[in-house]
Formats: sequence, structure tokens, C-alpha cells
Amino acid sequence: MDASLAGHGLTRDMKTFEDANEDTEWNDILRKKGILPPKEPEVTEEMLTEMLEQTIQEKQSTDARLGKLSLDELDELEDDEDEAILREYRRKRIEEMKAEAAINKYGEVLEISAQDYVEKVNNAGPSVWVFLHLYKQGIPLCALINQYLSRLAVKFPKVKFLKSISTTCIPNFPDRNLPAIFVYFEGQMKRQFIGTAEFGGDKLQYEELEWMLSRTGGFTTDLESDPRGPRVKDVMMNSIRGYKDADDDSDENDW
Repeated sequence: MDASLAGHGLTRDMKTFEDANEDTEWNDILRKKGILPPKEPEVTEEMLTEMLEQTIQEKQSTDARLGKLSLDELDELEDDEDEAILREYRRKRIEEMKAEAAINKYGEVLEISAQDYVEKVNNAGPSVWVFLHLYKQGIPLCALINQYLSRLAVKFPKVKFLKSISTTCIPNFPDRNLPAIFVYFEGQMKRQFIGTAEFGGDKLQYEELEWMLSRTGGFTTDLESDPRGPRVKDVMMNSIRGYKDADDDSDENDW
């Protein structure tokens, strides 16, 4: 036995090693001799808090980095990241893609007939906005609006944009009331735009139409103000009033 140990009157009794973690003079001597391992540092409340904050920061950093990656990019990280973590992020990303696809399911202007009207318009479903454009071949503004609606459909794929030849959708619909856009939400009409004057004439710009239709609440535009500038009077009400007067005077408008 080491002389320094014997000098302390120590024996080879196994009890000597029972309380190895106690902070005693005897244990300090044993640690210096290499008989006991170094004393583990005391874990304080401050240390636990710091460790917890570090763990949270690391997770947030991982979430921010992996959450933006595509499925292919996640596959490329298999050799560098924990496989279980990657599987979880891949599963979440697939769920997000499915949810996005379910919401953004339109993205184009669909042509409908009178037979499609109930299904596509009245029964469009909950929380679905529908913009139906009645048009006719040979009317320049109708053709222009169809072009603009195609752009809007791509920009706002959550919204259902439809078009139909006026007399195909509504028999005897008068040409003088074209173009016409009817706005529905959950099967109920919310707004209508009737006639050339409603759209400001044949010089209608894409941004102007986007602004006009966004005012219905069907989608949120990134335009900050009306491209047409301030309005002196409500042309929509005037055009609707004129449309109703013409409807009362004509035998063609039985629709």
C-alpha cells in the first residue's frame, strides 16, 4: 500500500470506495493517486438552463434549415444527417405539399356550358370563390379579359376562374351587356360587372382588372392602389342600373 495512504490509517476494506463521490479529504487523496476518477462537476440550475436553451436553438436552426428543403435535397443529406430526423422532415414536407395541392387546385380558366353551371358554380364547395366570365367571339374586350383571367388563374390558384360563351351559358343573354363577370362565393352571387363601361372600355389593363376583382374579396392582390386613379362616381352602379333598364325594355332578355 502507498505510504501516504497508510499514513492515514487506511485499510483495504471495500467500504473505502463506497462513497467515492463525496467531497472528502480521503477522496481527494484517492483522486490524486488515480485510484478514483476525477470528480464530476456539479450540475447547477444555471447550467441546466443554458443546456436547455442551447438544445432549443439547435432545434430551431435545424427546423429553419431543413424545413425549406425539397424532397430531393433532403435525400441528398442522408449521409450527413440523422436518418430519423430526415424521415420526419420528409414526412412533414409531403404533408405540406399535399395540403398546398388541395388548396391550389385550379390555376387555369375552365370553359363551361349551361349543363356545368350548377356543378361548377353553385356547388363549387365551401370557401371557394368563383369568377365566371360571359363572353362572345369577335368582341375585343372579351378576348382581352380572357387573356387577363388566364394570368390571374395562375397567380391565384385557390380561386376558380371560369368562362362561357354568353348565349351558351344563358340563352338570349344580350351582346350589349358583354363582357360580364359574375362573382360567387360558396354558391351565392356576391358581385357582378356588366358591360364595357364597367371595365373602363377597350383600353383595360391587366393591373386594372386585377384590382377590380380583388375588391370583391375573392383574393388578395399585391397592388397597393387602384391603377385607374381616383374615381369621381361609382360607374359600377351606373352600368348595373343601365343594364336593368335595358333588360326591362327588351323581349330578348328572358334569361
